[in-house]
Amino acid sequence: MQQWQPSASIEALRRRAAVIEQIRAFFALKGVLEVDTPVLSSAAVSDPHLFPFATAFISDGGGESTWHYLHTSPEYPMKRLLAADSGAIWQLCKVFRNGESGGRHNPEFSMLEWYRPGFDHHRLMDEVGELVCTVLDCAPPRRITYAHLFADVLGLDIHHSSDEQLASVARARTGFAGELSRDGWLELLFSHCLEPQLLEPTLVYAFPASQAALAQVVDGDDTMPSAARFELFVRGMELANGYFELTDPEEQSRRFKADQQQRQSLGRPVLPVDELLVDALHAGLPSCAGVALGVDRLVMLALGAERIEEVIAFGFDRA
Repeated sequence: MQQWQPSASIEALRRRAAVIEQIRAFFALKGVLEVDTPVLSSAAVSDPHLFPFATAFISDGGGESTWHYLHTSPEYPMKRLLAADSGAIWQLCKVFRNGESGGRHNPEFSMLEWYRPGFDHHRLMDEVGELVCTVLDCAPPRRITYAHLFADVLGLDIHHSSDEQLASVARARTGFAGELSRDGWLELLFSHCLEPQLLEPTLVYAFPASQAALAQVVDGDDTMPSAARFELFVRGMELANGYFELTDPEEQSRRFKADQQQRQSLGRPVLPVDELLVDALHAGLPSCAGVALGVDRLVMLALGAERIEEVIAFGFDRA
C-alpha cells in the first residue's frame, strides 16, 4: 500500500461513522447537551505521566510569543461549563498525548467525555455499561474492586502487603529490576499482570486513595477509604476512566501542587497550572461524575481490529 493511502479501509471508516452515530443518538435520547471546548489552552494537564504537545502563539503584530498546549483531555473546560450551570454535557473531540504511539495508541486520538450532575461513580458505571453494550452488543460489564482483583489474580492483600512484598511479586512477575514507589509497584502489577486477564467487559473500581487523581476519596466501596474512580476494560484493553468528581477547590490546588512536585522529582518540566479550573471550583462545581472513553479503541472492539491504525483514516506514520 502506498504511503498516501488511508491506513483504514473505507468500509472500516463507514463502520466507524456508524458507531459515532450510535453515540450521538445515545446522548440525544437522554437529553445530554453536546459541547465544543478549545483544543488549545494556556495551561496544561497536571498528571505527571502525561506529556502535552506545546506550541508557541505569535501575534501578527509581533511581540513576545506565548506557549499554549494541545489538550490531553477536555476535562478542565468542561468542568468550567458545569460550574456555569450547563447541566449534563458530552463531547467527542480530538485529544493529543506526546510520546504515545503503538498498536493501541496514536498521538492524536478521539475521546468521548461526558459529565452527569447528580450522578456518583456507581450510577455513571451503569450508564457507561449501557453505552458500551449498545455499541458492542455485549453483556453488561461485571464489577470488581481493585483490591479484590489483586486478591483473585495474584493472591495479594494490597491493604496489608508491605512495599517489599509488592516489589518482590512485581519483580518475579515482570522481571523489572528498578526501584518504584508503592503506587508504582501496584501500577506495574496492574498493567502487566491484571489488565491482560480482563477479556470480558469489566469495571474495576475502588482504586487506592493515593491514586485518586481528580476523584473524591470515599468510604463504603472498600474496607478502607478509596478513590471514587473506575476503569473499564474489554479484551485486556483499557477503554474508559471515570470519577466521582472532586469539587473542593482547596484539595484541587493541593493535588496540583503535589503533581508539580512529582514532575520535578521525575526530572520532567513543570507546566502551568489551570487556575481557571480552581476558580470554577470556588464558584461551585455541582456534585457530578464524569468519564473519558477512547473512541478509537471502542471502534477497534466493534470491528475486531488489532491495531488502532485500522480504524482511523490515517495513522501517525501517514499523517
